[in-house]
Amino acid sequence: MSESIDAAKISIIIPAINEAGNIKKAIATTQANLNIEVIVVDGGSSDDTVAIAQSLNVKVISSSPGRAVQMNAGALAASGEILLFLHADTRLPTGFDEMIRTALQQLGIVAGAFKLRIDASLLSLRWVEWGVNVRSHFYQMPYGDQAIFLTKEVFQKIGSFPELPIMEDFELMRRLKRIGRIVIIPTPVVTSARRWLQKGVLKTTLLNQIVITAYLLGVSPERICSWYRREKFKRL
Repeated sequence: MSESIDAAKISIIIPAINEAGNIKKAIATTQANLNIEVIVVDGGSSDDTVAIAQSLNVKVISSSPGRAVQMNAGALAASGEILLFLHADTRLPTGFDEMIRTALQQLGIVAGAFKLRIDASLLSLRWVEWGVNVRSHFYQMPYGDQAIFLTKEVFQKIGSFPELPIMEDFELMRRLKRIGRIVIIPTPVVTSARRWLQKGVLKTTLLNQIVITAYLLGVSPERICSWYRREKFKRL
């Protein structure tokens, strides 16, 4: 197994909708590496996302909108033995490919992700990073903006991403933890601060915790997503 992983092809799957401002930078961080393929899965962009991706000589496919649906479509189209799910506003570190192959050779490891860094200088975001990285390390619960990776074999074994409108990465991690350990690579990916800046750092953090709590209490993902999108928690 270790020999095959050591030479394994990595398929990088980037779900995108209207990411013209980010997609070029995300793809650029993948392209100095050998034995990889990049698949952009467009969910119906009305901007130049598709044209930009096509101009960078990567595979572009279309699917219904929804991050889980798009990532599953990308996984079906992937030819690599390792799958790496990359958000369009996240940038990979130099040497990510060897880090991933090395991580997946460790005994008992079924998946992994990277430490998180947020691309803004606010002190409050350093606390967010700290909380994310503590949660990821001690509870083995990284989320999608940390660039989740695993072998295609394991991905198929656990049944792909659950096609939920929200919490798909959380549920994927819960399934993975039942069959093995999840490793966190200490070199960070860098993700955009936009979602924290749009609603405010404190509000976004509280919203995230409310969403997780509601999900664990059995509130349907569809209902949670409706609340989240309508900003029903605006009073917070």
